[in-house]
Amino acid sequence: MEATQKKRRFTMPSSFTVLFLIIIVIAILTWLIPAGEYQVDDAGNLIAGTYDQIASQPQGIWDVIMSPIHGMLGTAETSGAVEISLFILMVGGFLGIVNETGALDSGVAATVKRYKGKEKMLIPILMILFALGGSTYGMAEETMAFYPLIVPVMIGVGFDAVVGVAIVLLGSQIGCLASTVNPFATGVASQIAGISPGEGILWRLVFLVVTLSIGIFFVYRYASKIEEDPTKSLLYHQKNENKPMKMTDNVAELTKKQLHILVLFGLTFFMMILSLIPWEEFGVMLFVDFNNWLTSIPILGEIIGTATIPLGEWYFQEITMLFLVMSIVVGVVFRMGEARFISAFLKGCGELLSVALIVAVARGIQVVMNSGSITATILHYGETGLGGLSAGMFAILTYIFYIPMSFLIPSTSGLAGATMGIMAPLGEFNGVQSHIVITAYQAANGLVNLISPTSAVVMGAMALSGVNIATWWRYTAKIIVVIFIASLAILWLAALLS
Repeated sequence: MEATQKKRRFTMPSSFTVLFLIIIVIAILTWLIPAGEYQVDDAGNLIAGTYDQIASQPQGIWDVIMSPIHGMLGTAETSGAVEISLFILMVGGFLGIVNETGALDSGVAATVKRYKGKEKMLIPILMILFALGGSTYGMAEETMAFYPLIVPVMIGVGFDAVVGVAIVLLGSQIGCLASTVNPFATGVASQIAGISPGEGILWRLVFLVVTLSIGIFFVYRYASKIEEDPTKSLLYHQKNENKPMKMTDNVAELTKKQLHILVLFGLTFFMMILSLIPWEEFGVMLFVDFNNWLTSIPILGEIIGTATIPLGEWYFQEITMLFLVMSIVVGVVFRMGEARFISAFLKGCGELLSVALIVAVARGIQVVMNSGSITATILHYGETGLGGLSAGMFAILTYIFYIPMSFLIPSTSGLAGATMGIMAPLGEFNGVQSHIVITAYQAANGLVNLISPTSAVVMGAMALSGVNIATWWRYTAKIIVVIFIASLAILWLAALLS
């Protein structure tokens, strides 16, 4: 044996491992925490102040190993994750078809080319585009293809690699931070909380506008400083270390057919947003009236289907159908052959298979807690301990709670599955609507994912751009602080006005 051996470096376990460990801990707690239950109203909501202890129902090894299965399929006490998992797979298939057309890559490349000579104007335009991707479908790993395109452009016109990284990374991840209908954040959390993903979308739009404006301001100001004085660059004294990948030259020109795909891509998410907003609650009866008129037409109504649901009343099954149908439409418009379509669709599904499965594993935590009847007891502890807090203070504490939790469980879907079953009802007990708890969770998780060294997205961006992670932390320090303060203010205001 060698006299000196290299110490094995600690590596953070995957989200799957962390969630399984949490399931084991929760099972042990069912032996220690008293079982209990709340009375429910006609809508199935727990009624605060009605907690009672019941006979203990400790969970054993069999319950632990069966929990992911029950998490996917559901039990008498806990709804299954199969609905949201199937939705995630269909989104993956849709993105696989769109990516197969090359429309997204060519669209960004065309934007860069169009603004050649006016590259500083690209900062707000591209950050908005990336933010929309993050906010609607959780754009993250997909951004890796854009660093070799954008970073060299920013360096070539006199800025530095930090500007290029910030455009892509800050843009997309601020979008995720302020997710409006992101299926992996808003969708999963809403399904667990038992509400429509459209609830609270106005506040999430406020979040998106405010935080993205902050990001654009800081990136634009930094670029302007370098433009005036190159020594202001954080990389000025380490230019030899700043060796990003050469600009990619294999992105084809945007074709007319790809332009049509981009229109369909945007239309799909626009339709999803329209379908999830509860229009009737705002007194808008347009979609209900149109649906009633359409289905009442003789013969045509029956051909379309009398069970058709109007926009505003859609849920996961309906938006799953939307992505499946639009995948086919994109394939037909692009004139993609059947074999190529199936291959691309399945490849897209495969890329999100881990996300679909992690939702089931995370739901296993809720299965063990509910089967062991300790969910109500934990809620009772929270109701008793936090009962004196104002709605605004509870929203702020929820946000702060989710920051360390995001380091423990980096997976957005996994974090929602592990915690939302407790946090959403706890919020209701304190007069905070579930959609605000969801907004706090995804805002905190998104903030962490801007700088986390365990994030493949962050570290991949650093590797492709030649920017050191310490330099990135130095650059984002002020941005993180300002977004943190702005998030607290928005959540406090939302809790008071909702």
